[in-house]
Amino acid sequence: MAKVLIADKLSAAAVRVFEERGVEAEVRTGLTEDQLVEIIGGFDGIAVRSATKVTKRVLEVGDRLRVVGRAGVGVDNVDVPAATARGVVVMNTPYGNSVTTAEHAIALMLASARQIAAADRSTRGGKWEKSRFMGMEVAGKTLGLIGCGNIGSIVASRAQGLGMRLITFDPFLSPERAKDLGVERVELDDLLRRADVISLHTPLNDSTRNILSAEALKKTRPGVRIVNCARGGLVDEEALAEAIRSGHVASAALDVFAKEPPGSSPLFELEDVIVTPHLGASTDEAQEKVAVQVAQQMAEYLITGAVTNAVNTPSISAEEAPFLKPYIELARVLGSLAGQITESGLKGVTLTYSGHASTLNNKPLTASALEGLLSPLLESVNAVNAPVVARERNIAVTTIERERAEGYETLIRLTVTTERGERTVAGTLFGGSPRLVEIHGIPLEAQIAPRMLYTRNADKPGFIGALGTTLGDDGVNVARFHLGRNATGDAVALIEVDQEISKALMDRIRSLPHVIQAKPLNF
Repeated sequence: MAKVLIADKLSAAAVRVFEERGVEAEVRTGLTEDQLVEIIGGFDGIAVRSATKVTKRVLEVGDRLRVVGRAGVGVDNVDVPAATARGVVVMNTPYGNSVTTAEHAIALMLASARQIAAADRSTRGGKWEKSRFMGMEVAGKTLGLIGCGNIGSIVASRAQGLGMRLITFDPFLSPERAKDLGVERVELDDLLRRADVISLHTPLNDSTRNILSAEALKKTRPGVRIVNCARGGLVDEEALAEAIRSGHVASAALDVFAKEPPGSSPLFELEDVIVTPHLGASTDEAQEKVAVQVAQQMAEYLITGAVTNAVNTPSISAEEAPFLKPYIELARVLGSLAGQITESGLKGVTLTYSGHASTLNNKPLTASALEGLLSPLLESVNAVNAPVVARERNIAVTTIERERAEGYETLIRLTVTTERGERTVAGTLFGGSPRLVEIHGIPLEAQIAPRMLYTRNADKPGFIGALGTTLGDDGVNVARFHLGRNATGDAVALIEVDQEISKALMDRIRSLPHVIQAKPLNF
């Protein structure tokens, strides 16, 4: 019988789930690392919340350990690379807190609209200021959702019940899904201009950090209200405080902060701000859900081998692993490139495996490509759940196998179908490392580097010089410059750079003559 250690306080329902599935569960909470090291060798799995740290040292002595289950989303308390190296699956429960977090966002929106926190303080102080606290009726108002994934879509359904109009900025939201949700898809600037309330529901990454910057806040309509129950860092807190002081932003309600706990903040000095200490998932119901969910996932894996919501690696046999590893990385790189340069809703993805790649098990390759494609704007996407996320968003995934590889020993071509057309990227392996050989139908050979700049432009004299000068004037050093062009006058470039490219510099690059598209890339 498989045996699981429950090392943090979980609902008693988790123990029942394990026992019903034929897995022995032992509850021992509050263990130190030394104590955990002493006993972990007797368990096949360990279930934790956020208190217990599953360190490399713990994993190294867990000879029987096959799975770590996190009742919640974040896995910062688990050494995921060490777990992967030991062949231990790390699972989380990304959807158990969704309803609770969505409800908290709605609660903060209503509290902001009716000035409940300030009115409460005033009334407790012995005042009776009815005329001072004139609120805003949300019915008929426009709610702008930045991100309309799992939590954002629940907020949308609740807001519809309040009689609100719904608009969203979510580049990965398909037209069919938007129609089902009853939301209007718009560009970010349009959302900023139209929304009476803006609620954020997107992960924090390089493309979303400070998405509500000082510049963005200036584009919002006067009297807008801001709600953030997603991630700290999505909002420039200094800029938000200034916008509230100036009267442009009516109020803000925040459950998350760039630094947690935040200590002090200019927002705390403002009466028109409501703050809570990251309570999005803090309900009895949510904690019950994540406990049951993690127990179900761990039990299924231990009994049947089924993997759900793993955050580290796809299931690959020991025999396949050495051969598939470089191909998996190539597929992920191609997906990541396509995802970072795609700016409209995805309809379909086609992966063509040619040459030697056509003889391999392509399921983990396809999953890795989807992980790379969807990760730039979606939270908690990995090689295991990426195919499910694609299906949920009505993204058709097709694989094709071809014996010949068009002049290469092996070739993977990824074609993305969007509302605006198709885009292709292709790559091969050179010395066991990914090598790009085509972007947007244009031949180009490029090595992959951590920081790169992608440009697509009209093939006109002077562009390369202007681009190099613009980068140099901003102190950005070019390490490698890869170019390609076609017969119809289009050209692409992939530039490896030594420094991060600022938003201001990207704006200058996009304003250069002949630029069609420019994107900073991170691999």
